[in-house]
Amino acid sequence: MVFFTCDGCGESLKKAQVEKHLLKCRSCQVLSCIDCGADFRGDDYKSHNRCISEDQKYGGRDFQARANKGDLKQQQWIERVQEAVSRPDVGSELQQVLRRLSVYENVPRKKAKFENWMRNCLKIHSPHLLKQVWEILSTAADSNGKQANQETIEDRTDLKNGTEEEEDQQKKKKKKNREAEQQNGHEKQTKKQKRKREQNEQNTDTKTNKRQKKSKQEVPDDSLNEEGEEPDNQEPEPNSSAGKFNWKGTIKAVLRDAPEEGLAVKKLRKKVLAAYYSFSGDRNYRSEEELLSLFNRKINTNPKFKILKDRVRLLK
Repeated sequence: MVFFTCDGCGESLKKAQVEKHLLKCRSCQVLSCIDCGADFRGDDYKSHNRCISEDQKYGGRDFQARANKGDLKQQQWIERVQEAVSRPDVGSELQQVLRRLSVYENVPRKKAKFENWMRNCLKIHSPHLLKQVWEILSTAADSNGKQANQETIEDRTDLKNGTEEEEDQQKKKKKKNREAEQQNGHEKQTKKQKRKREQNEQNTDTKTNKRQKKSKQEVPDDSLNEEGEEPDNQEPEPNSSAGKFNWKGTIKAVLRDAPEEGLAVKKLRKKVLAAYYSFSGDRNYRSEEELLSLFNRKINTNPKFKILKDRVRLLK
């Protein structure tokens, strides 16, 4: 509610009391708003329907007023009353009543309360006049309300459409992420199965090689005696395809052609293994490790061969 101060007598007045006060106080030239301090001359005070509150006045620069739904509705109702005054289809008697209404801020918005207030405050008792005033105000309220409702419906429709588009985008995004996860999972599963298959194949090959090696180790060598050596009296038969390779005889033959100080172990081994490969050809079933082990055993266990450091010499 707005309060004014008379500059002539200093009396504080409600807005509804100003008109009567002007008839009594002849020295009143200016009316000042108590809240905002604004000055009004003549009938300018009638347009000052609302002013700042004490919280706004003393709240400082950063104060933010909270909107009150009831105050907003009442302000809109007062604005409709003021707009109705300027309507061209309103008669002079109704315009006079509407002008008197526009001075007040507490005009009720309900029909029963409005008619009761008109009788008590404005002393208007004519049912026909009360009905006409209410119809003018309610018609303006309905037209503004329909426009506001239409705007609200349009805003809700836009919001709904925007929400549906956003939901569609989120669904598409989730579907795309789910498909990508499924694709990645399928690729990981395929790689895992491939690694498992390769590992199984490798294990199978390893087991096969072990069985083959074990089978070779278990094959009896007819050319060796009970100590794993070939008989001394067996002579090499290089031209016989059915004969057995004579390790002792081959080593002796190589050492006989060697210098007096003997022959290096590596060189001797190379010549003896070359003779073995030449003799056995495609019939060789021994691995290189087995051949090296057999060669070392031949030169170390035979008293005819003397090993000094890394050289082998034949004893006479």
